Amino acid sequence: MAVQGGQNGLLMVRNFIGGQFVDANSYLDSFDPSTGEVWAKVPDSGQAEVDAAVDAANKAFESHLSSTPCHIGHGGRWRIHTRVADIFESRLDEFAALESRDQGKPLWLASTVDMNRVVHNFRFFATYILHDVNRSRIQEPTGAVQYTVKEPVGVAGLISPWNLPLYLLSFKLAPALAAGNTVVAKPSELTSVTAYKMCEVFIKAGIPAGVVNMVFGLGAKAGASLVSHPQVPLISFTGGTVTAEKIRYTAAQHCKKFSLELGGKNAAVIFSDADLDKCITTTVRSSFLNQGEICLCTSRVYVQRDIYPTFVERFVKEVLKLKVGDPTDPDTFVGALISKEHLAKVLGAIRGAEQAGATIHSQVGDVTEQLPEHCQGGYFMYPSVITDVADDCAAMQEEIFGPVTCVVPFDTEDEVVARVNKVQYGLCGVVWSRDLSRAHRVSRRLQVGTVWVNCWLVRDLNMPFGGVKESGVGREGGHDSLEFYTHEKTICVHL
Repeated sequence: MAVQGGQNGLLMVRNFIGGQFVDANSYLDSFDPSTGEVWAKVPDSGQAEVDAAVDAANKAFESHLSSTPCHIGHGGRWRIHTRVADIFESRLDEFAALESRDQGKPLWLASTVDMNRVVHNFRFFATYILHDVNRSRIQEPTGAVQYTVKEPVGVAGLISPWNLPLYLLSFKLAPALAAGNTVVAKPSELTSVTAYKMCEVFIKAGIPAGVVNMVFGLGAKAGASLVSHPQVPLISFTGGTVTAEKIRYTAAQHCKKFSLELGGKNAAVIFSDADLDKCITTTVRSSFLNQGEICLCTSRVYVQRDIYPTFVERFVKEVLKLKVGDPTDPDTFVGALISKEHLAKVLGAIRGAEQAGATIHSQVGDVTEQLPEHCQGGYFMYPSVITDVADDCAAMQEEIFGPVTCVVPFDTEDEVVARVNKVQYGLCGVVWSRDLSRAHRVSRRLQVGTVWVNCWLVRDLNMPFGGVKESGVGREGGHDSLEFYTHEKTICVHL
């Protein structure tokens, strides 16, 4: 695959500020997870780069407000968003290959899920803004008309994670821009390449200089500078709870609007009347897709006791069939984990559960034995199923974020609801039952933001998405995203 060359043939990522690609003073190594080798250099940006990006975004926003309606109106933004989607779609295979190499996910997954979702995000919000309506009221006794207008907030600070890099960044960019804001984005330093290349699409689509700015670097430097910047009134963050705690504190000090989409310890509840064929196939997918590195992945599986032995036997059998390997191999289901450090963390969680008395079900042997030579240094592991594990074990309480899931039995509906809710997280859940009355009842009782019944990851951008408890604050989706990225103003006119 041909990429832009640079230092020692590595791909050199550059900041994108004020419509120009800007070199950095220092760079970070970016590793190909499937080989363990450095393949790109990412800017190690800090306060100076963030200041420059915010200044460019502010100037573009002020120009936006005083420019002609075709640049700032819904019709103008619709056309630009549509061009972004069309241009990106024409380069979809290129972006999928870059995303797979940068993140470690299978190429087929990057192509069919991640990149298609980028296209959908921009097309969805392009049309959504054309049909969004304001509120109005006629007050006959006073002879007044009151109506609302939605105005962009200003410079939106967007911080996106490494697991679904462009998928989730575009889920922030599309509504922020559709609402009329300008943007300073800080993608993860681990997966910056597709965000960098996306700037080429923005230029070709005709997005004015300064409307979109990308600053790459570490969260502790570039991210912290963006969150604390006094001229960035809005922060949208997807990532971990530790970082989110710092963002909450900083944002509150400056009265910033903020939205936080955080981690999960998501449960599947499988009742004895479930369609086991469909349930097992879907639960394998929900547990191990993208190496389990999706905030919505299932990491706790509660199975009613009378079908528990059958479920475990069949489920483990299917998991053992999953191929771990080169992300470019179309037969690979489990690619490489994001980093050497993250791989060690996930393996450590499994060892901790085993030391606590749990049983680990996994393929036998060294995973490198089935890897091609060029992947021997990559960050691979076998998917693992943990049984005989207590609810208070770390593996059942903490987000592992890898190809690991726990399977435990339960007896009654009340019991399982209480056990599912006894964690700090509340992002999503799955209920499996042919009894739809019970499915509705249990769904209402689970303390999560989304419940899927007899399915998983069926998404509609018209519906709100987000978590409760330590899984986040705020919602994303058509209506909710536009509410977040705008201020609503009431105007009263006396007739």
